[in-house]
Parts: sequence; C-alpha cells; structure tokens
Amino acid sequence: MHALIVVSHPDRGSLTHAVATQVVEGLIGSGGGHTVEIADLAAEGFDPRFTSADIAVHLRTAAPSADVLSEQARLDRADALVLVYPVFWWSMPALLKGWIDRVFSNGWAYDEEVGGKTVRMLERLRVHLVAIGGADMRTYARHGYFGAMKTQIDHGIFGYCGARVVTSELLVSSDSRFPVSHLERARDIGRALFTDDTSREAA
Repeated sequence: MHALIVVSHPDRGSLTHAVATQVVEGLIGSGGGHTVEIADLAAEGFDPRFTSADIAVHLRTAAPSADVLSEQARLDRADALVLVYPVFWWSMPALLKGWIDRVFSNGWAYDEEVGGKTVRMLERLRVHLVAIGGADMRTYARHGYFGAMKTQIDHGIFGYCGARVVTSELLVSSDSRFPVSHLERARDIGRALFTDDTSREAA
C-alpha cells in the first residue's frame, strides 16, 4: 500500500520534519513492501492562496489548475494520508490549510448535489494527523483547544469528505522524555499505518 506524508514547516531541521522522517522509517520498517511519498509543501513552493480561480473551480465553472491537479493525483495514488505539522494559533499552519482549501475541491473531495445533498468522495482514504504543539497538555485540555482542533480538522474537513481519521495525535513538549518520546511515537504510527488491529480510531 502507498502513503502520502504531507509536511508543513519551512525549516528542514525542525522537529516537525524529524517526526515525519520517523513515520517514514516506521512504515518502511514494518515490512509488507509499502511505499511512501513525502510532500514538503514549503520546499516545493505550493501556493496556498485561494483565489478567484479556485472559486470558479468550487462553482464548477472552471477546471482545477495544474498544481491542484498534481496534488489530487498524489492523493489518488495514496491509500493513506499523513499530515505532520506544528500547531500555529491552535490550528494547522496557513500553508497546510491553503493546501486543503485548494486541493480538497468540490467535485473531487466531495460533491454538492442539487437539493443540498453532499456526496463524500474520499471514503477510501485513511488519514493520520500528527500535530506538534508548544504548550503543555494541561493548557490544551483546560481551554478545550485540542477538542476544538479535532472538531475543525478531523470532523469538519475529513469527516465532510468521508475520509476516515485513524490517528489524531497531539505531541507536546511537556512530555518528560521530549523529544525522544515524540520520535518514538512517530515511528509507532508509521509501523501501524496499514495495520487495522493496531490502529486507533480517533475519538
């Protein structure tokens, strides 16, 4: 099976990239001949701006641009999508959000039919979310930030498209074994990427 790992961080030396690397190593080391592709949005220069051209795509009056079609083709090849990103202002970075805004378009990720019915078109896709936060877990819990993130991202984005969120992980720096524990957890996620009996359904 094939995984697409999307990384959103401008610094290749960041913990975000190190975590993504460990997901890859875990997957390759799990056996089974699985394959993986890494999409480094910052390094590749993906344009996250949602313009009038993207509105036309949403309204089904224009075809997607070449860069969007390329990203959709990457996703079409994938059995699993892994997003690895730092938490910025209690959500994902603007670069990653813009990638979703543009790529998960009407007519490809979902279909809005006459009468208001929504057809969810990504039911085949398994999603693993790995967010890296700077605050401690008590802060996330006390203010409901992680729950809000899960509502927005897990349910609001992927649930709307029918994709199944298998892993929804928040790694925080207050862990006593930071950052080793983060890298170990990332490797475990990679090992279990295509193993149903060890995957954890998101709450």
